[in-house]
Amino acid sequence: MEWTSYIIGTAAVLGTVVYLRKKKGKDTNRECGKDYPKDTVILHQFPRGPFAPSMSGFCVKLETFLRMAKIPYQNVHAYKTGPKGKSPWIEYNGVVLGDSQLIMSYLSEQLEINLNMSLSKEQRATARAFQKMVDEYMYWSVLLERWVYHRGETSKTLTKLPSLFVWEIGRRTKNMTHAQGIGRHSPEEVDRILEDDLTALADFLGEKKFMFGDEPTEVDCAVFGQVSQVKYHVPETVKARKYLEEALPNLNAYMDRMKETFWPDWEECTTKGFTTEATK
Repeated sequence: MEWTSYIIGTAAVLGTVVYLRKKKGKDTNRECGKDYPKDTVILHQFPRGPFAPSMSGFCVKLETFLRMAKIPYQNVHAYKTGPKGKSPWIEYNGVVLGDSQLIMSYLSEQLEINLNMSLSKEQRATARAFQKMVDEYMYWSVLLERWVYHRGETSKTLTKLPSLFVWEIGRRTKNMTHAQGIGRHSPEEVDRILEDDLTALADFLGEKKFMFGDEPTEVDCAVFGQVSQVKYHVPETVKARKYLEEALPNLNAYMDRMKETFWPDWEECTTKGFTTEATK
């Protein structure tokens, strides 16, 4: 049994490496101002998702930020990862940078943009706590739901990635979430954790248009990015998705409001055909 698992795992890893290399294409040395426009963010992210612009909450988060801040950008959709081995990542005037939150901070400083100008110190502290909750905890819950607990349904409804690739994602997700800690809980406990996080967001939101009032702030990008994965990119049988749809009407309305405000081209930015080809 151990040898069988080892052989399957090895085949999955090799298959994944070959698959991603094909998707990455050839690296080229490009110069700012020559190969792409100066003062334009080149946003590298995964190919579009079927029902939301990405199956990564961090990609949705960062692209929403660029739209909210009205920063010129161009997309490069591919599986190539950035300097931290993750996606999204950017090139900006010769600087290469990874991690969505660090990118947002860097661009805000460089371009003297402050989406949190209206917030008090106390509100900024609260906003950071919510950002950490969705980026550092809800994210892992969603990964478990998608790639471990409901992997078979994910393969049928959300992606057409090769089966060995999906198996390898599930294996890695299980290992990473166990190391992080949340993977040590039962599926029922993770469901409850995810529902409690969604409830906290809905309770704080109340009747406000955005998380902190009539105007959106930086934390709305993170909340929208991660909750979009619960709303659109986990199988319909996931309890937390049903809970969001049926028990939290204000959070659902908020998601629709963010979508209408910053993603009028939402339908154009989804694949609907489950394609995994890189596009520009």
